[in-house]
Amino acid sequence: MTSTDVSDAQDGERRTRQLNPDAATIDAWLQAYRQHGDRTARNNVVEAFIPLAGYLGRRYQRPGVPAEDLRQVALVAILRAIDRFDPEQGTRFSTFASATAEGELKRFHRDRTWAVRPPRAKQELYLAIRSAEDELLQRLARSPTLDELAEHLDTTGDDIIEALEAGSVHRASSLEKLRDSDGGNQRPPREVAAFDDPGFDDCDRRMLVQGLVAGLPVRDQQILKLRFVDNLSQEAVAARLGISQSYLSRVVRQALTRLRERLEREAEQELAYP
Repeated sequence: MTSTDVSDAQDGERRTRQLNPDAATIDAWLQAYRQHGDRTARNNVVEAFIPLAGYLGRRYQRPGVPAEDLRQVALVAILRAIDRFDPEQGTRFSTFASATAEGELKRFHRDRTWAVRPPRAKQELYLAIRSAEDELLQRLARSPTLDELAEHLDTTGDDIIEALEAGSVHRASSLEKLRDSDGGNQRPPREVAAFDDPGFDDCDRRMLVQGLVAGLPVRDQQILKLRFVDNLSQEAVAARLGISQSYLSRVVRQALTRLRERLEREAEQELAYP
C-alpha cells in the first residue's frame, strides 16, 4: 500500500468519524470550542446533528410549512445549544440539543404559523396534542381517543376540544377561494363581502358641505337649512323669517356664491400642497 493510499484511508476514516461521531468525540469538539473558540470543532458538532434536525423537522411538520424550513429552525437551535451547553449539569449534549430544538420548533409554530392568534395556552396544547397523537399511535397501534389524549396530557376532554378548535384557525382561507352560494353558483368571498354603497360618497359630500356652511353667518346658515335641508318653499321661508322673497333670494344667491368660492380656494390649496 502506497503512502497515498494510506493518506486516503486516513481521510476516509476521519470523515466517517465526523459523520457518525460517538459521544466522546462530540464532547472533545465541545471542549475545544469552549476552551479555544475552535469554530471548526463547533461546525463539526452542527454537522453531526444534521440528521437530528431533519428528523425533528419532519416530526413537527404541519400543513403549509415546508420541512426544510423547520430543519433550518432546528439547526439554528442546535447552534445556540452549543453556546449554552454546560457539561457540569450532568446532561448529555444530545439530550440538551434535542430539547432545545424541540422548544424552538414549538415556538416557531406558535408565533409564526397561526393566521389567527388564539390564547397561547391553546396554541401550546394544540401542538402538544399533535405530538401526543404520534406517540400514542405508535404505542397503541391505532389512533388515540379523546379520553386517552386527555389522560396522556393530564388535562380534560373539554380542553382538548378547545385546543383542536383553535388549531382549525391555523391557516386562513384565501379571498380568492371559491365558495358555494345558495344557488350553487361559486363566487369568491371578496365579491360576496365587497359592495358599492353610495352612502359613503354621500357622507363625504355631507361632511364637506357642513364644514363650508359652518363658516357662514348664523343667519345665512339658518336660511340655507330651512330652504335646502327642511325643503321649505321660498315663500314659506320668507314668511317664517318675516322677510320678502326678493331679499331671501338675494341672501341665498350670496351664500351659495361664498360657498362656491371657499370650495374653489380649498381645491387650489390641495393642488398646491399634495
